[in-house]
Amino acid sequence: MQETQKSESTTPVELPEIVQSQEEQRGDRERYLRLLADFDNYRRRVDRERSSAARAGKRAVILPLLDVLDDFDRALRHLSQESSSVSEGLEAIHRKLAGVLDAEGVAPFPSVGEPFNPVTHEAIGSVSSSQYEPGVVAEEARRGYRWGDELLRPARVVVAR
Repeated sequence: MQETQKSESTTPVELPEIVQSQEEQRGDRERYLRLLADFDNYRRRVDRERSSAARAGKRAVILPLLDVLDDFDRALRHLSQESSSVSEGLEAIHRKLAGVLDAEGVAPFPSVGEPFNPVTHEAIGSVSSSQYEPGVVAEEARRGYRWGDELLRPARVVVAR
């Protein structure tokens, strides 16, 4: 008889309060995990938005710099071939500006001799050409640029017909 009493006393007895407390703990844990996942999603979204805003800000600065670089290209073409301090200074500024853009991942892409691509080229005219097949870019009026894999500015071109 004593043995049966021992076995009865060693078996856990679940009281209704304990069961209720365990269910509340499970519910609290589920809410905690859900909130943790929501916060993690929020953090990732904010990081993406911050990165996107920073890239848009850089783009807004880089695009006008490309126009300045184009102006330098035109000015350098019109300088006399003689070496002067002014032309050397302009060339140094041009190299420095091109280096800054290159350091940011901005690079020109070739257009002349390439087939016309409406995604990367903006046609401003056509010309008869014995040198190029029809549909091939014969002249480049404004250089096009890429920023990494993104097209930053299409090239303005004249296409052979």
